[in-house]
Amino acid sequence: MIIVLYLAPKPRIVKQRIIFSLVVLLAIASCKQETTTEVVDPYETQLFKDVQLAAIYKDSKTFVDLVPKAPYAELEAKYIAEKEMPNFDLQEFVDQNFEDRSMKSLEITTDTTKTMYEHIEGMWDKLTRGPDSTIPNSSRIALPNKYVVPGGRFQEIYYWDSYFTIEGLLAAGRRDLAKSMIDNFAHLLNTQGFIPNGTRDYFMTRSQPPFFSMMVGALARKDRNMLLYYLPELEKEYQFFMKHDSISRPYDADRHVVKLIGDGVLNRYWDEGNTPRPEAYKEDVHLASSFTNDADKERLYKDLRSGAESGWDFSSRWFLQPGEFSSTGTTSIIPVDLNCLLFGLESLLSRAYLLKGDRDTSTRYRALANDRRALINDYLWSEEKGYYMDFDFKRAEHTPHMTLAGAYPLFFAVAPRDRAEKVKDALMETFLKDGGLVTTLEHSGQQWDAPNGWAPLQWIAVNGLLSYQHNDEAREIMNRWLALNERVYKNTGKMMEKYNVEDLTLLSGGGEYETQDGFGWTNGVALGFHEALRKMDSVDRVRK
Repeated sequence: MIIVLYLAPKPRIVKQRIIFSLVVLLAIASCKQETTTEVVDPYETQLFKDVQLAAIYKDSKTFVDLVPKAPYAELEAKYIAEKEMPNFDLQEFVDQNFEDRSMKSLEITTDTTKTMYEHIEGMWDKLTRGPDSTIPNSSRIALPNKYVVPGGRFQEIYYWDSYFTIEGLLAAGRRDLAKSMIDNFAHLLNTQGFIPNGTRDYFMTRSQPPFFSMMVGALARKDRNMLLYYLPELEKEYQFFMKHDSISRPYDADRHVVKLIGDGVLNRYWDEGNTPRPEAYKEDVHLASSFTNDADKERLYKDLRSGAESGWDFSSRWFLQPGEFSSTGTTSIIPVDLNCLLFGLESLLSRAYLLKGDRDTSTRYRALANDRRALINDYLWSEEKGYYMDFDFKRAEHTPHMTLAGAYPLFFAVAPRDRAEKVKDALMETFLKDGGLVTTLEHSGQQWDAPNGWAPLQWIAVNGLLSYQHNDEAREIMNRWLALNERVYKNTGKMMEKYNVEDLTLLSGGGEYETQDGFGWTNGVALGFHEALRKMDSVDRVRK
């Protein structure tokens, strides 16, 4: 039995931030008024840097999500004029000139008489936002349709989170809201040329794991015409991740594309920027402070940003030196998950064009998918580990980190059966803990490492096992994960972003911010697993 019926199947990124303009009136000698325009990047202003480095907010994301009451250039000029005055107070300046327009202050109360699943059903409307109106000077990118936010500090839509949320919405019978979310992503592809990490201007230099094809595939399970409806946007998604300048030598790379030995290419995570992330400015500057060379700092900033595109921000998975966060080298690594997702996109494009009656284009995409499947098995399979591993193309070797990304080849049925068997053994013997599957085997203090487990990775692994008929193993993981979800819900009244799967008496930890509740993808996976187990139990009763 399979939970997900998988339908096998930019333009260059715009500038990182919206540019704000201020019309400044300049007095000239004749007292005649003349108008000029000053262009200001808000995240390069002294005001922005001083506020973030002063840490007047515990979470760096708080400030970038506040809405300036005037154009940033005007506030920057005001700040420069006032900051040296006696008794100047930075917090007061921010309070006077910025406002919080988010809905995160809405209190979410839990009725403890309800089951966890009743609680989740009641959360959809509380986490629903949109359609958005445009707010002047805000970092928010307005969307035309309703959508579900993850929860907690995350009050905008996020790309890869949304696939798992959509699966939950479909399980809950909320197809209308699921399609509304997909329509928003189609809108972003049509207006921006890609789907950004999230709908904030400071995310506009990167995407996230390309799950758009999986969203469309989920919707198409009951209406295959959805493949044709979203075909133009699927093409735009593919072109964004495959766009590159000429690369001819093995292991050269441009943007997301890495040239391999021979004619093949695979992909990496890539962010256009090389400055500190605005939403984590203080943290990035602090981490880079050990470097004295600007080029080294810029390299680290790019790799941190690219790590954020992976969704695994952050993890020892990206460390080039054991235990060294500052050795993060995401752009040097060909990741298992990204390339499996692009295989899925190529496969879905092939099916969509076949449905359209365009056999030539369908055949071309099927060939691309077959080539990628072969390259995944050539480059990302470690015979020594008996597992799929990321590949450091600059060192021409596998990285040393076993992670749950190694389950993606099962989810997309890329793995030969003998290799799938070995991955199954690794999952059950090495990754499985009391509360479900642990993300990696390393305790680095990063949130995408042990002891944490994450709903999306449970989903990928479980569905991967089911696609190879490892039903008992999949059932065991689902039962352990849902039991942990239930335990934490009963103790806290919350559904968490992540969970400690090793010590069930403790909450999860690590990362750049406190553990969040809500929580979109956890809710979606819980409903999906609950429904899958119900169906599996029903089948078992019939067989008896």
